[in-house]
Amino acid sequence: MAEINSNAQEIVIITGMSGAGKTVAIRSFEDLGFYCIDNLPPELLPTFLRLAKESGKNIGRVAVVMDLRGREFFEAATASIEELQKQEDITPHILFLDSDNATLVNRYKESRRSHPLAPFGTPLEGIRKEREILADMKQMANTIVDTTNKKPRELRDFIINQFSVLTTPSFSIQVMSFGFKHGIAIDADLVFDVRFLKNPYYEEELRHKTGLQTEVSSYVLATEDTQTLITKLTDLFQFIIPKYKEEGKSQLVIAFGCTGGQHRSVTLAEYFGKYLANSEHTVITHRDIKHSKE
Repeated sequence: MAEINSNAQEIVIITGMSGAGKTVAIRSFEDLGFYCIDNLPPELLPTFLRLAKESGKNIGRVAVVMDLRGREFFEAATASIEELQKQEDITPHILFLDSDNATLVNRYKESRRSHPLAPFGTPLEGIRKEREILADMKQMANTIVDTTNKKPRELRDFIINQFSVLTTPSFSIQVMSFGFKHGIAIDADLVFDVRFLKNPYYEEELRHKTGLQTEVSSYVLATEDTQTLITKLTDLFQFIIPKYKEEGKSQLVIAFGCTGGQHRSVTLAEYFGKYLANSEHTVITHRDIKHSKE
């Protein structure tokens, strides 16, 4: 794992060959909670970090992509990195992404893009120029990753494993409740309609309470239908959540909907939110509980 100084501002500089996976890398750092900047001119990096510190905003971890497409860019990047290394409260880390020439050529052909250093020539011409320019930067790198035989998901997993910290989960689940009469939860990955369950609304003493209160949750959870649903969904979640994680998904939103978003959906969201929190970073939200109970 990359060393992390908890008392210093961590800055990861992502550079390397065009086509070697910098886009996948910056998205992976974003999933880890880094403040990410794509294609920042090297000479602006110290200024950005200084302004961020002076603003008082808590930007403890920053990931920056630097595309060094000319000798002047390399010289500016070298000067910026040397300046950062002199500061005790900043921990710079250079991540260099590489790949063999044949793989880079194939990637350019697949994307139908010209190489930035050879817009009117062949991709191989540009790759050779870029490799020459970046030779010294590669020597400075703390971590070098060869993506020749790596799929995007494998690169992402490598970055997550190397740069993650215990306080920043790489996968999280949001469990939410909502009421269909207020509109479906459009940002959910999985939506479960629980309107078939027995409704506490029709019990006078429960009507103006919510699933956060024991009387209502006990009422909902006591029915045979609810217990059957819990059994089936528990089995489903045990199967699909690891699959989502294997595919590189960083967040899963599970929504339970009932008529008004007060009773049944709240109860099920609370139940499964607490259940899933035993193994995953989980947040529970209730979208429509603020609405009046009608």
